[in-house]
Amino acid sequence: MEHDLSPATLAELRRPRPYPAVSVLTPTHRRAPLNTQDAVRLRHAVGEAKKQLEADPAVSRDRRTDVARQLDRALSEVDLAHSEDGLIIFAAPGEHQVWSLARSVPERVVLSDTFLTRNLVSAHTAERPFWVLSVSADRVTLWNGGADRVVEERAGGFPLTRGAENFDPERLHRVGDQPSAFRDERTRAFLREADLAMGALLRDHPRPLYVTGEPAALSLLSEAGSVTRDAVHVPHGGLAHGTPDAVWQAVRPALEADVRRSTEDVTRALVSARGRKEFAAGVDELWQSAREGRVRLLAVEENYRVTVRDTDDHLAIAEAGDLDAREDVVDEIVEQCLKTGAEVRFVPDGTLGEADGIAGVLRY
Repeated sequence: MEHDLSPATLAELRRPRPYPAVSVLTPTHRRAPLNTQDAVRLRHAVGEAKKQLEADPAVSRDRRTDVARQLDRALSEVDLAHSEDGLIIFAAPGEHQVWSLARSVPERVVLSDTFLTRNLVSAHTAERPFWVLSVSADRVTLWNGGADRVVEERAGGFPLTRGAENFDPERLHRVGDQPSAFRDERTRAFLREADLAMGALLRDHPRPLYVTGEPAALSLLSEAGSVTRDAVHVPHGGLAHGTPDAVWQAVRPALEADVRRSTEDVTRALVSARGRKEFAAGVDELWQSAREGRVRLLAVEENYRVTVRDTDDHLAIAEAGDLDAREDVVDEIVEQCLKTGAEVRFVPDGTLGEADGIAGVLRY
């Protein structure tokens, strides 16, 4: 299943497809007993997609067979044993993808000439993805970080290792303690290689970077590196050979501190915007402002969800059972703001007070 939504991947997902491009969305659950019905719900959603394909006169028999086969292949790739909070299947003639999301999605099936990406974009933004680079004198390991975990990432040439021919720990031990390794010119070249590899990866997959290592290693990176020099440094050795949980526990205080600073910055920006009369709040006002491209900064509480319906160019809270209700309007606002260049921040629940879960700073 896919997790990493890079700008290039998103552009590829958004390109037009031969009709029909099918998007199947379903909520999932991480733990029992709620996850016991996930498999049934998913099969039902895929079955509903096939029914819509059968009933659509614009879909030829060959394409219907092709897309149905792609849906079956996607279904066989789903790993519900490692479910998060939502699942999306994309299927079109000749292709399919499965995405696991750390944010719930509404249950729906959409046939169009493009995939439905707004829930995917919102989930990716809310998760605050980051990279962790763990360095030692003989190994540099890359970790892919999300809302509550890190996993080792084997991309961009990582992990980088030094062979026995250019790394002799016994020799280093003879000339002094282990930090002396970071005074070795070959170690400097090795870490510079890691810095260049990380820079190349960040160009295609930009996100915040944290670097762990012995203080001597971090000092050397500050001298020899570029992207790693400007990253958040976490002085903790041994993680280049460590476990995901050990890395997560090491970087967690730095992550939490960054979230606090970010939340404080957002709060100040919203207070300042009120004084300049550039403040907007509530899903209806921000839905209209987002469509007009007027939002400069959007703040959304992490678990804010609301179901609405359109009423004469405005949104109103939907009644229970309303068949025309829109369950993912918050995700729609998030994606529209990102499309128009706005900054989007997810903040802890309760941060926005009377703003009712969503607020923004307007451009004009």
